[in-house]
Amino acid sequence: MYAAPVLPARSPSPPRASIPVSSTPFVPSNLPPPSYTKPTPPAPPPIAPVLPPISSGGAPGAPRPGISVDGFGSPPNTLTEPVWDTVNRDLSRIVSNLKLVVFPNPSREDPGKALRDWDLWGPFFFIVFLGLILSWSASVKKSEVFAVAFAVLAAGAVILTLNVVLLGGHIIFFQSLSLLGYCLFPLDVGALICMLKDNVILKIVVVSITLAWSSWAAYPFMSAAVGPNRKALALYPVFLMYISVGFLIIAID
Repeated sequence: MYAAPVLPARSPSPPRASIPVSSTPFVPSNLPPPSYTKPTPPAPPPIAPVLPPISSGGAPGAPRPGISVDGFGSPPNTLTEPVWDTVNRDLSRIVSNLKLVVFPNPSREDPGKALRDWDLWGPFFFIVFLGLILSWSASVKKSEVFAVAFAVLAAGAVILTLNVVLLGGHIIFFQSLSLLGYCLFPLDVGALICMLKDNVILKIVVVSITLAWSSWAAYPFMSAAVGPNRKALALYPVFLMYISVGFLIIAID
């Protein structure tokens, strides 16, 4: 009977190194824990000393008139000012605007800079004054003459302004009324001269000069308000109204 060979015994394998297992998910470190210091708050900015306001005379403690604490000044209160101050301010504005519109000055070359501070008191005065002169010059029906002159001038100024606005003019409605009213000043002067000197030839000469003066005053403002292709449509009605007023001055006796 055949016997099976016996294999030699296997030598035992060396033991494996065990891996330490920790119950916490973080690996302990040998570094010392970081130190925490509480931040100190920043120091407050230094406060500048408040100096008392100095008046124009240099005495401390007296506030300077018309200038507020922040240095920009407060708007004038026109509700509590005296009546004479209001009248004086309005008269100064009328004189200033009259110089800008009627008399030669550098601002006429740039109509945008002229008459920014427009008003309606000046035109109202010139319309009423012209109506009074025409009524005083008339021999009969003075009240009717004044009513017709005032209505023609006021309605004419409104219609001419609407004409410029409808033509696409870059001008404020009331500013256009103010310009047209101030341009009546030369005709007011001509009507006053014609009332003092009742002479037909003198009337024609004076009215022609004042009519040209009024047209010259209105031309740069009205022509600059509309485009170059619409200047004639804007200026023709203005000249027509001034010519009508001139004929009215000559015809009234």
